[in-house]
Amino acid sequence: MRAACIAGLSTFLLFQTSPAGRLHFEVTNRVAPASGRLLVVVAKSERPEPRNTIGDAGPNASTMLGREVNNLGANAAATIDNTAAAFPIQNLDELRAGEYYVQALLASNRDLKSPNAPGNLYSDTLRVHLDPRSRNTVRLELTKSISSEELPAENEFIKYIKIQSDLLSRFHGRPIYVRAGIILPKDYAVDENRRYPLRIHIGGYGTRYTAIERSMAPGSDFRRLWLSGDTPRLIYVQLDGAGPYGDPYQVNSDNNGPYGDALTKELIPYIEKRFRAIPEPRARVLDGESTGGWVSLALKIFYPEFFNAVWSSCPDGVDFRGLQLINVYSHRNAYFDDYGSERPSKRNIDGRVEFTIRDECQMENVLGEGDSWTLSGQQWGAWNATYGPRGADGRPVPLWHSKTGVINKSAIDHWKRYDLRLVLQQNWEILGSELRGKFHISVGEADSYYLNNAVHMLDEFLKNADPPADARIAYGRGRGHCWNSLSEAEMMKEMALAVQETGKTK
Repeated sequence: MRAACIAGLSTFLLFQTSPAGRLHFEVTNRVAPASGRLLVVVAKSERPEPRNTIGDAGPNASTMLGREVNNLGANAAATIDNTAAAFPIQNLDELRAGEYYVQALLASNRDLKSPNAPGNLYSDTLRVHLDPRSRNTVRLELTKSISSEELPAENEFIKYIKIQSDLLSRFHGRPIYVRAGIILPKDYAVDENRRYPLRIHIGGYGTRYTAIERSMAPGSDFRRLWLSGDTPRLIYVQLDGAGPYGDPYQVNSDNNGPYGDALTKELIPYIEKRFRAIPEPRARVLDGESTGGWVSLALKIFYPEFFNAVWSSCPDGVDFRGLQLINVYSHRNAYFDDYGSERPSKRNIDGRVEFTIRDECQMENVLGEGDSWTLSGQQWGAWNATYGPRGADGRPVPLWHSKTGVINKSAIDHWKRYDLRLVLQQNWEILGSELRGKFHISVGEADSYYLNNAVHMLDEFLKNADPPADARIAYGRGRGHCWNSLSEAEMMKEMALAVQETGKTK
């Protein structure tokens, strides 16, 4: 009862009459002056914390408001009102009156575009009654900072890598680091002369290098498989899905910089030297799902002589005639079709649309500087930063207008460099011999993000390629996102066989 009384008093003290005449938030900073994107998250529940719901565009998404702040410190307050970018509503005036949990977050980390990046500031979560018809001011204080990055604890199987990339640091003009999580094979310490192949894994969008902690958690299926006596002995490398514009997609780009070169010239050689890997192309196999499905294929295509084979599931759009449901070459608008209907972005397994591309980009507009999805650090912004050109202002050129969805045809030529089907088609005479028999792709025919459509387009080319591609592409009828035709054990056995067979032909 006492706790309830204190909570009620706290709620009362939050409100004062707003001189502007309508509901708004005032955010102050009690940590240290900072600049960046200031967000206020309005959620119906306190669990998870409202700030940890950022990025959800689904039907149960929290309301978010955002604007830029410069050098916000203790002696000033930033106002978030009905002029701020908003999602899923158009502005704060549309918020339904009711009880909410609110939290502020200031995203200021330039190198890791993520709400949970080190150095970002946030407030406590407060329960409040909000009514846009009121003239109340809700005051929030940034009192906490996400702690600086520390590599997690290691053990006999799990290791972590963080090295400064000279290539990326020169590009960005400041220190930029690349990271990886390492899982060593069973009995690694027994024979100090034995060397191992690398299994280079890339996860779904934004998967961090620390994901190996969950994979190797006590009692996990993966851990049991990894330590099994008949599992092939590989060194598992988990790449990091965080960068200045979100997931960097591990390839060279005008906006992210030379991530592909940093991987092949700096990070992988470092890992191979430190962990007794076999430093040969035949011993570097790739796999990934979703974002990682695209990345694994792209790395094999862009660095065909550096890697061996690739196992890809539910890859992001491998043909830009099917960037989800957008044909970037012929469609005039990313948000609406020619009949004015909104293009879906995500469906459930039964085909029901959960949200549209416009919904998702509206959410990203709230997160991005200048109210633009291109700087959100989320999925569409990361694609645009990776595939698109860099503008005269040093920022990614938008492929479409943030509010209307009208496609900017002048940016499309640059995107063609990352259309994997087009790259293969234009360069097959050179690439064909290096890629023959190296592609293993799985995708569900009911993929949540319609990624199966582009796989069919790629498949059509590969089936008719000369010289033959000998690619294996499996489709899961009625299966959703990240379906794989192989079990983890089956895939690793195929990887080990590919390493051995390639070694015999050299």
